[in-house]
Amino acid sequence: MEYQKFIPEGWNNTKENFNLSDLQIAKQNGTVMQGFAEKCDENFNLHIYLGKDITGVIPRNEMDAINNDDFGMTRQSICKNKVGQFVQFKVKEIFDENRLLLSRKEAGKEALNWVKNELESGMIVSGIVKNIRRFGAFVDIGGGITGLLHIEDISISRIKSPEERFFVGQKIKVMIKSIDKENNRIVLSYKELLGNWEDNIQDYQEKMIVDGTVKEADQYKNGLFIELKPNLVGLAEYKDGFRYGQKVKVYIKKIIKDKKKIKLLIV
Repeated sequence: MEYQKFIPEGWNNTKENFNLSDLQIAKQNGTVMQGFAEKCDENFNLHIYLGKDITGVIPRNEMDAINNDDFGMTRQSICKNKVGQFVQFKVKEIFDENRLLLSRKEAGKEALNWVKNELESGMIVSGIVKNIRRFGAFVDIGGGITGLLHIEDISISRIKSPEERFFVGQKIKVMIKSIDKENNRIVLSYKELLGNWEDNIQDYQEKMIVDGTVKEADQYKNGLFIELKPNLVGLAEYKDGFRYGQKVKVYIKKIIKDKKKIKLLIV
């Protein structure tokens, strides 16, 4: 089941030019809006472009719904990392025609309530890859709320780095794997959306020559694992001289459906 109540920050990446009337209505209705972060000042307040001669400020203590210390202050790095990106917020105060106080925290709280109270394991949401580490990727699934996509949940075929599949800013679909409501931790999965073995094998037949990617040798060098699709891997006879990630042509010798195995030959 696919369900999206909040869009990720930056999903729409057009710089909006709001007028004062737009912002007054947004404040009155509690509307979540989005603007472009132009500057993080010396006090780690984030300055948001809202339109010609209109600037909003997100104070440090209104920066994030989750990543705050015991005094309610957001880590300094979050302000710096948001510069040059689109962020979502609610309008808290309008002081005059071109000075507004904004809150990304309030927008994030609303999105977090959606995650905790409406999302369930197995649901599918849209997300944007925000950060990639060796152990996985962090994905914004709505309102600046991020979940962790562990490397082992990216595909059945083993990969050494999430960068083999994703890049920062990429829009993807992910499945909710688990939600830790007490600690505000969301775990995501991607491999379930790539189809199972039976789905993927439909595109292949014995005696076909197809493209593949060398993944690794088996433990005893009895063969080389070749990725045909992210969720479909076959075993070729072992040969020296092939490296991880190398593109190859393979001949499909045998498809053993009851064992979900594919025997290949590098050509």
